[in-house]
Amino acid sequence: MRTTLHSRKRTATIGAALTAVLALALTACNGDDNASGSTQASPTASADKAGGTGGAGKADQSAGAGTGTGDTSEGKVDMCRSGVLDATAANNTTDETNGVVTVTFKNFGSADCRISGFPGVDLKTSLGDTFSVDRNGEQAVPQILKEGETAAFNITFPVNNTGGSGVRLTDMVVTPPNETEPFTLRWPAGTLAVTDGEGDGKMEISPVSKVSDSPAG
Repeated sequence: MRTTLHSRKRTATIGAALTAVLALALTACNGDDNASGSTQASPTASADKAGGTGGAGKADQSAGAGTGTGDTSEGKVDMCRSGVLDATAANNTTDETNGVVTVTFKNFGSADCRISGFPGVDLKTSLGDTFSVDRNGEQAVPQILKEGETAAFNITFPVNNTGGSGVRLTDMVVTPPNETEPFTLRWPAGTLAVTDGEGDGKMEISPVSKVSDSPAG
């Protein structure tokens, strides 16, 4: 069973959220680098349930219309529900300035499903703050996922290369497009630079896009 956030302490952009925790982040002790959620020494981290790279999370299959049976009798395909999706997160950062975390959804159901739009992403810091990530300006394109196929989106963020402790993220709550049941995954990358949200300090998510054209093993 996954952890679902029943309330958000705050919904704001990364700039507003980091500004609010700036004082605490700069005055707090560096703390134990081995604290839960800290991945500065490792490029990836496990989610609540072990699975693919970065760990996999599975939604509560008893919630909502989680069966995900595709209705093709009239040329229609059901939306991809959390109950038929596996979620994994991986750190794909290759730049010293701009970080990338990729979240992948895999259809493990027995029928086709449709996924389209932006996911919801809420991030939790080691200080207990929670904030939502803004969408970027890309156009969302509807995708059809067959059994075993995957779709993914990217979270881009400013890399903390200042030498300071930065803002440490622990978990992220990811909700597929047009769904209400989220996945809780470990943040697989390092800390964020403390910024005022201007310039390179913006954190954004892309729409979900299909990344495989044939069933994966």
